[in-house]
Order: sequence, then C-alpha cells, then structure tokens
Amino acid sequence: MARTRSARSAAKGKPDIRLKRAYEPAAASDGTRILVDRLWPRGVRKTDLAVETWLKEIAPSDALRRWFGHDPDRWSEFRRRYKAELAHHAALIEALRERARRGTLTLVYAARDAAHNEAVALRDTLLR
Repeated sequence: MARTRSARSAAKGKPDIRLKRAYEPAAASDGTRILVDRLWPRGVRKTDLAVETWLKEIAPSDALRRWFGHDPDRWSEFRRRYKAELAHHAALIEALRERARRGTLTLVYAARDAAHNEAVALRDTLLR
C-alpha cells in the first residue's frame, strides 16, 4: 500500500506544513488545523472552522498587522518584523515544528491574499 506524501514526510522527520484559508472547508487530509490569526475570521462559526487550537499569541502584533495592511509592497519588511516578533515565542515555534514532524499541520488564516499573509511567513520560519 502506497504511503501519502504526509506519511513519508513524517516518517523522515520532515515537517509537513500546509496553508488553508479559514473560508475553505476542513478536510481529513488537513491533519492538525491551527488558526494563526489574531482576529477570528468574520462570519465563521467555531464548529465550521474545525481547528484544534487558536494561537492568537503567535500572530503578528496588532501594530504590525495594521501597519502591513496586506500591502504586497510591504511584504519583505513585514516578514522581517514578524520574524523578530516570533523570536519571543521560541517554545511555541519549536512545539509547532515538532507537531509538523509527527504529521500534517495546517496553518489556517483568513487573509484573501494567499501569497502575502502571516501564515506564509510563519510556515517559512517553521521550515528553517
């Protein structure tokens, strides 16, 4: 029986970290789902989101979130500043890495821009 990419990654100890918008339906292939936004996604019921936990504390600070405003021109600087904020959450980062090594971890976010959001920056940090 062929193993899935997730199973192969977990067997090798490599993190399997996926990203998914909060407005997309949950799937069994998502593995552990963690909401990484500071604010709860508008119009989504907790039962519909199906997340294991909501890690608001790992989300960008209010000041950084407001400054960024999902402006792609600020993306590089946002990533730099967010990485500095994440340095204060080393234990949480390591716990997320370990969870991703054991199986699929899906970071759930609400932003419309799939390429420029905190989940992308967080995944990049977790994979380093």
